[in-house]
Amino acid sequence: MTVLDETAESSAGEPTDARGRVAELHAIRAEALRGPSDKATEAQHAKGKLTARERIELLLDEGSFNEVEQLRRHRATGFGLEAKKPHTDGVITGWGTVEGRTVFVYAHDFRIFGGALGEAHATKIHKIMDMAIAAGAPLVSLNDGAGARIQEGVSALAGYGGIFQRNTKASGVIPQISVMLGPCAGGAAYSPALTDFVFMVRDTSQMFITGPDVVKAVTGEEITQNGLGGADVHAETSGVAHFAYDDEETCIAEVRYLLSMLPSNNRENPPHADSEDPADRRSDVLLDLVPADGNRPYDMAKVIEELVDDGDFLEVHERWARNIICALARLDGQVVGIIANQPQSLAGVLDIEASEKAARFVQMCDAFNIPIVTLLDVPGFLPGVDQEHGGIIRHGAKLLYAYCNATVPRISLILRKAYGGAYIVMDSQSIGADLTYAWPTNEIAVMGAEGAANVIFRRQIAEAEDPEAMRARMVKEYKSELMHPYYAAERGLVDDVIDPAETREVLIRSLAMLRTKHADLPSRKHGNPPQ
Repeated sequence: MTVLDETAESSAGEPTDARGRVAELHAIRAEALRGPSDKATEAQHAKGKLTARERIELLLDEGSFNEVEQLRRHRATGFGLEAKKPHTDGVITGWGTVEGRTVFVYAHDFRIFGGALGEAHATKIHKIMDMAIAAGAPLVSLNDGAGARIQEGVSALAGYGGIFQRNTKASGVIPQISVMLGPCAGGAAYSPALTDFVFMVRDTSQMFITGPDVVKAVTGEEITQNGLGGADVHAETSGVAHFAYDDEETCIAEVRYLLSMLPSNNRENPPHADSEDPADRRSDVLLDLVPADGNRPYDMAKVIEELVDDGDFLEVHERWARNIICALARLDGQVVGIIANQPQSLAGVLDIEASEKAARFVQMCDAFNIPIVTLLDVPGFLPGVDQEHGGIIRHGAKLLYAYCNATVPRISLILRKAYGGAYIVMDSQSIGADLTYAWPTNEIAVMGAEGAANVIFRRQIAEAEDPEAMRARMVKEYKSELMHPYYAAERGLVDDVIDPAETREVLIRSLAMLRTKHADLPSRKHGNPPQ
């Protein structure tokens, strides 16, 4: 190097050869990987939270992450922004693999601008969303942001609009999973609400449209952030969150598990997994697990556990609308969606929340080629003024619409009672179930025998010398005539009455037959489902 070259390099403050440029690149990348400061990282850890990169490392297979636009910086000015232009602009975007399959991800970095979304930040998210849609691979968002970047004004708001538009475009095309690992307030909360699944972590994640201060100013109510929009609130009360966990590590591990049961996109089937659980395994325990007396409760989750591969299933919305169970599981290695009434909660009736929960699950399964198995033990819809005034008619119609619209293989099994409109709505043969089975304990009717006898034989009961004895006789007569276990089978409304112990084998054989099912809906822009 000549004296003149040395002088030129020194005056410019930049390397002039390739090796120097590469060294500079590595230094810049190291700075971007390190983040704003050790102090900021320590503050994040002090809150019981991981950094964005630590979260991505947990989510993706080791060494598989490919970052996109790591060196991106914002171009905003004013309010001191021009003096602070960190690389990544507070969001890390890219792709990697989960169990060898491609997954796209973006993660807010709370250490930079509190994870707040600005124009450059939003553009990075838009790009990775577009890439996920084009590649036909799942998208996972690791959310930990303070909302729109106030200093950038309407540009930040427009960034959210672009995210919402892409969430909607991707809906039913690729799986979208939102993992809430910090605050999510205002309009930002609508992106998770548009995705397929929402995960939350207790104590550290919150979601709300208006925060506690605004609530107090407008209504006078005082409440904490967790009390207003914490994980337990959304997992149990609002139904916004599908899953809630105590720590980030468990939460992200469950995201990986969920991804293992979903296809990459709507053109593929869910991944098959080999199982050592015999397809023809008998389940004699079911004969004792489910009481023949329709008024006695039992735990439907134990029935599901007995039927599926290795007793393993993932319950969705486990703590919301507990009178119905929605779960993903495998039968002989094939992923299925299971919808089942839960007699332990409200006797398994359908109400507003149960109808909404099951309807959305049916739609998700249908969108991603997941066969649906429905287990019925339902006494009807929940009666009451609150239910009627709350719109049980339109909410119940959501479930009916979802089933009628579904083209995936559909199998229904009636364990005990199936009464009235709830029987029809829960994927009866009349609304398109491919196969319908029943146990010998089944009772399918317009209503329970006692109620039916009171209506049909009202005059005879009233005029009898012993009304109670007459009522008991009429109930028995109604049961023997219209509610015996083979009544529906004799009329072709049930394909077969089966031994409960053989249920697993029957379901597996039926699903194998239906694997190549093809059904087309009428040509239309889209339906107009009940709201």
